[in-house]
Amino acid sequence: MAVVTELIRTEADGGLSFGNYELNEKAKKDDHECAGNIYKVKTFKDMTKLERDGMFVYESVPGTSVHGFHATNEGVFFSVSGNEDAQITVGVKEDTEYEVLLDGKSTGRVKSNLGGKLSFSVELEGNGYVMVAVQL
Repeated sequence: MAVVTELIRTEADGGLSFGNYELNEKAKKDDHECAGNIYKVKTFKDMTKLERDGMFVYESVPGTSVHGFHATNEGVFFSVSGNEDAQITVGVKEDTEYEVLLDGKSTGRVKSNLGGKLSFSVELEGNGYVMVAVQL
C-alpha cells in the first residue's frame, strides 16, 4: 500500500486516506473538507496525526499511511501501512469497551480512557499493510 503523497485525500466511498511515513521532515495540511468536517493532518517518518474540527482522531508513532479511514457510531475502520511496527491511538467514545481486530483476528477487548482515546500496537514491519477494526 502506497504512502499518501498529497498528505490527505477523500476516497470515492467517503473514507479518508492520509499520512506519509517516508518524509524526513514534518509536513502538514490544514482545511481538508470531507462530509462537512474540516481535517488537519501532520505526518512524517516519526509520527502521523489526524484531527477533525480541532479534535483528536488518530495518531501513530512512528508515522504511518492510513487508507480508507471511516469513523462511525460503531467504531473506526481502516488499513494501515508503515516501515516499522507502530503504536496507534484512535479517538472513540470515552470510557467504552471496544474489540480490536487486526486482519480480522481479535486482539481482545480494550476500554477507552475518559478522554476517549484507545491505544494498540500493530506489527507492520514486513507485513505490507494491516486491516484494522476498532468496534463496539
